[in-house]
Amino acid sequence: MTAAAPRAGLLLGIDIGTSSAKGVLVRPDGTLVARAQREHTTSTPGPGRFEHDAEDVWWADFRALARELLAELPAGEPLAGVGVSGIGPCLLPVDERDGPLRPAILYGIDTRAGAELAEQNERYGPDAIIARCGAPLTSQAVGPKLAWLRRHEPTVFEATRRWYMASSYLVHRLTGRYVLDHHSASQCTPLYDLAARTWITERCEEIAPGVEWPELVRPADVVGTVTRQAQERTGIPAGTPVVAGTVDAWAEAAGVGVADPGDLMLMYGTTMFLVGIVERPLTSPHLWGTAGAFDGTYCLAAGMATSGAVTGWLRDLTGASYERLTAEADRLPPGAEGLVMLPYFAGERTPIFDPDARGLVHGLTLRHGRGHLYRAALEATAYGVRHNLAAMREAGATAERLVAVGGGARTLWTRIVSDVTGRAQHLPRHTIGAAYGDAFLAAVGAGLAVPGDIAHWNPTVEVVTPDGAAAAVYDELYAVYLDLYPATREAAHVLAARQHADGARQDV
Repeated sequence: MTAAAPRAGLLLGIDIGTSSAKGVLVRPDGTLVARAQREHTTSTPGPGRFEHDAEDVWWADFRALARELLAELPAGEPLAGVGVSGIGPCLLPVDERDGPLRPAILYGIDTRAGAELAEQNERYGPDAIIARCGAPLTSQAVGPKLAWLRRHEPTVFEATRRWYMASSYLVHRLTGRYVLDHHSASQCTPLYDLAARTWITERCEEIAPGVEWPELVRPADVVGTVTRQAQERTGIPAGTPVVAGTVDAWAEAAGVGVADPGDLMLMYGTTMFLVGIVERPLTSPHLWGTAGAFDGTYCLAAGMATSGAVTGWLRDLTGASYERLTAEADRLPPGAEGLVMLPYFAGERTPIFDPDARGLVHGLTLRHGRGHLYRAALEATAYGVRHNLAAMREAGATAERLVAVGGGARTLWTRIVSDVTGRAQHLPRHTIGAAYGDAFLAAVGAGLAVPGDIAHWNPTVEVVTPDGAAAAVYDELYAVYLDLYPATREAAHVLAARQHADGARQDV
């Protein structure tokens, strides 16, 4: 049988983020036709708990963005494909009719399953988990969250028949399929075998008995087409191909050309994420080893629990705009006149993996103002990036080309990160988020592009280079940063325990 010719037309990409959803409409050569964004809220029902309502956030945002972007579709031009991505790994339990049973439990910023995490480490062995799954068991993983659901919400668990992440839920609503891409699955520690690229069936049955597991596919695979029912809800023509998609950071990496060993993406957002491409599976007790977005690729990844979230907190606390805070911070010298911040306001993921770490501002005096705090927050993120890059080097990864993306790119923040790390950062033409990568994955799935075409879709247009004059100051303060966490860890854990106890009383 002769293969069908690729379906010509535009590509729709939509990404569900922590605090907003973004979408783009793109031509097959990468030209941006339209973009749109919707803000949404993240529920925090208790300390260390972060949730999204799948219908009111994920699906509602997707429908609204799809209709807004399709209104910009040039007359007479069809839609060739749809790509989706989202925060992850997440856990959305659904019943036998695929109806959500509770809000989705979000990724590593949600730290509720600490006891279950410890139990699974004891059951399977920390070293054995890393060897088979590619990553240590942390708050990022799905396995402990499933166990938490089974223990703490038994009625919900008994009704659970399937579970979704943000991207896979949208794919299901569009096509009816129950699938999950290999990259997302590789973050489901301790349930996925990275080398064998398959679910570890015996662990799945032990941790979540009675739950059906999704079919594993690749992010750019066309897994179905838009149904008539989905067309009525979204306006996307029935029959439009839909690719599987993946976790937002990996979709964004695909969209900025981070694809070869030595490439590393810095994703500036509510949280900071680093995705480094490696030529073979690498493991580290301080990082995540995962499958890549394309066949035969592997990644070593890192993630900070907060980055933009801290600057947003300061904006709300002070009542000043980002523009005003940035201007005030930019007038200050490197080091914020003697302030060092630990950005662990929601615990921390890599490289310390401590959900009970807490934020700290050290060196405060009465002469420090909001601009100092804002600069210290930007520098804290930069110290965290430097710490993670050091962990990657220790694991054997060589980050030779850094690509900066996200809302924080092309700002003072980017310059500070280069100054602190001593590394140049490449800024591609489009730094608009994972939605652009979703459109590229849709183009690959539709046969309108191959992975190497991203160099033409999204070339580098600017390089941010470090200011050598700031190196000595930042080297000194980075050493202070590294010392602060071990020096204050026990006190932070005492305070975290108090916060958990207070939160539990408020939930009663």
